[in-house]
Amino acid sequence: MTDHPREGTVAAPGSPDFALHTLGWRAFQDLCAAVLREVWAQSVHTFADSNDGGRDGAFYGTWQQPPDPIGVQDVPDGPFVLQCKHTKKADTTLTPSELSDEFDKVQALVERGLCGSYVLLTNARVSGISGATIRQRLLDAGVAYPLILDGQWICDTIATSQRLRTFVPRVYGLGDLSQILDERAYNQAQALLGYLRDELATFVVTDAYRRAVQAVQEHGFVLLLGEPGIGKSVIAETLAMTALDAWGCLTVKAPDADGLIRHWNPHETNQFFWIDDAFGSVRHERHLTDDWTRRMREVMTAVRSGAKVVLTSRDYIYRDARRYLKESTYPLLHEQRVVVDAAQLSPEERRQILYNHIKLGDQPREIRSSMKYHLHEAADADPFYPEAARRLGLQAFTHRLQLNSRGIADFMARPSDFLREVYDGLEPDEKTALALTYQAGECLPSPLDLDSAQHDVVTRMGGSIAGVSRALQTLTGTFLRLGSPPGNNAITGWSFRHPTLQEGFAAFLATDPNLIKIFLSGQNWRTILPRIDCDTGDQAGTLLRVPPSLYSRVVELLQIADQETRANWAGQMIWHEFLASRCSNEFLTLYTRAQPDAVIRMTWFTSFLNVVDEPRVLARLQQADLIEPAHHQLILERVTKLAVESPDAGWTWLPEWKVLLSDTEREQLLSHVKLQLPSRFGKILQDWRSNYNPDEADPQTHFEELEIELNKYQDVFADDADAVSAIEQALEKMNEAILTIDDELVPQGPHGSAPHGHSPLPDAPYGRNIFDDVDDD
Repeated sequence: MTDHPREGTVAAPGSPDFALHTLGWRAFQDLCAAVLREVWAQSVHTFADSNDGGRDGAFYGTWQQPPDPIGVQDVPDGPFVLQCKHTKKADTTLTPSELSDEFDKVQALVERGLCGSYVLLTNARVSGISGATIRQRLLDAGVAYPLILDGQWICDTIATSQRLRTFVPRVYGLGDLSQILDERAYNQAQALLGYLRDELATFVVTDAYRRAVQAVQEHGFVLLLGEPGIGKSVIAETLAMTALDAWGCLTVKAPDADGLIRHWNPHETNQFFWIDDAFGSVRHERHLTDDWTRRMREVMTAVRSGAKVVLTSRDYIYRDARRYLKESTYPLLHEQRVVVDAAQLSPEERRQILYNHIKLGDQPREIRSSMKYHLHEAADADPFYPEAARRLGLQAFTHRLQLNSRGIADFMARPSDFLREVYDGLEPDEKTALALTYQAGECLPSPLDLDSAQHDVVTRMGGSIAGVSRALQTLTGTFLRLGSPPGNNAITGWSFRHPTLQEGFAAFLATDPNLIKIFLSGQNWRTILPRIDCDTGDQAGTLLRVPPSLYSRVVELLQIADQETRANWAGQMIWHEFLASRCSNEFLTLYTRAQPDAVIRMTWFTSFLNVVDEPRVLARLQQADLIEPAHHQLILERVTKLAVESPDAGWTWLPEWKVLLSDTEREQLLSHVKLQLPSRFGKILQDWRSNYNPDEADPQTHFEELEIELNKYQDVFADDADAVSAIEQALEKMNEAILTIDDELVPQGPHGSAPHGHSPLPDAPYGRNIFDDVDDD
């Protein structure tokens, strides 16, 4: 465990004060849970919720004396209850009448043997008279040891416990940093907080964050992975603030491995390095990966000397980069002990993230009131993007939002579609401001000093210099961010508030033919390919037709897409769909000449044929007379294998296979299935049983796809009694397997008691509606 040399010290005099009333009730419960876990080292359970309006919560467990009993020296061992009471009003005093319901509950808990000690934590003040009255009422209810800790005690504890701040980093934005940081760290934290204040205000301590903290503490290194918009950079930014405080580190945002080594000071034992998009921002950039491979030993030397390193990467980029990393130089990377998937969010974490963004956004109260009944469904969106939750809390992104369950769920699930509508509705000067920011790349310098290329953008977009200057100010905070990027104080200017806003604007640009060259010069094929076609014929929809003179640029984009999605079928679908449906023969000829190995890889398609998309592309290439005999032989061998071993009947009915297989080949394949499937079904069934995971599906659901494929074959062989009989026997064996698995499954009983000692806590009671006060002002 990393030492904390400044634990218990306060840099500035005076009583610390943190704006705890600005926390929602759930966030306050998280703070109380962190006090239990990080300050008092207690393991607890949570009580089921009561009809208390959702403003408080309770924890219970068996008290064991902590090694450093801050504020609780006299709490005896035995059963205890901690009650959280939160108020959203500043400078308020808790009165005994506000606890009248609790006194009755306490007596019942005492009678059940669950409450020997009762600890009340509140962000309100508690006067001496009120405190004495509350203690007496608790004693009258049978509590042996009542303890009341008010908001000032919590603020003092935050100021003196660095470990607590590590796991409740929102407090960095709630008070005077000079109360908790020394002068050196304070100056750097002020600059960092100016960039991160909004993120900290809405930050939720997720399991991914906890695992990242653990990896940095134990190994000095963590790699955060996730899709765009999932929150990995926010975790890295929050770790940077934590590093200043809890670990006494100076923070450096380095651009790459060379930058890290260049800034590393062997004589400075504590440095924190944060590298966003370590292997490329939108696509894998091989030179960055080679840089890490070449410098990894030096990086690890820095880590062993006390430096802490946090990298972020989009998951699909890392999958490609990993092939080139010499993980032998850092075995922990190979063992995945320092790799954290930021996308793994529990339902409770999703709801808290959504709550924070709605509560702290700028939506009027009536809008929040209409929203709150649909927010549980919004939090269940798959995938769930914290960036979409941020936009839902801001009026700038929701002008056309339907305030019903479907509208809000669609907003969360399809953020790109709604963003396009938002860009459509902006004024010309606002669009021009965004176009200039997009063109500038990392940062559009402030004040504006436009060159000829930028003046051309202003002209094409229909804006004016004065109007753009005003629009940049208007868009700051929603679409744009003004300031110096971390680690680059030499530049001050505007950048997109989030990478997905930048990529969404690139997609918007592509709808204007006059700007197509600007658009095609962008790097993100994911937003380009779905909105263009390279076909000379008519196409339905609003696709942008690319002229033949720019086909070569699109081929380059496809090569990037191919490289980035080798192990990502969802990403492959975007460019496979493009090739299968929106390309002329002329374009496909150019593509296959430039990328012949891609055609070969498409012949490696897998089951099940009704969901894989490579055969559609191959059929389109067949129609363009671009499938060579060698390619065709590979296709035939592959489908013959899958037809029996999966078994996969998709080739019998999908339209692309009518193009790919001749009548003779089709008849030969039917004969092969009839001969081989009955004798191989025992092995097939064994494989399906081996792949069954009771945590993912019930047995019937798991075998559903197998049943569908067998039924398809039964339909094909309807006139062949022997074949039908063989398939019926196979279906019977499958049903027997389902029944056997059902019998083997043992229902899960109740969980046992949590072990004593330092162990993870539940974040808060989960049955309560977290959104109940999201519309309170």
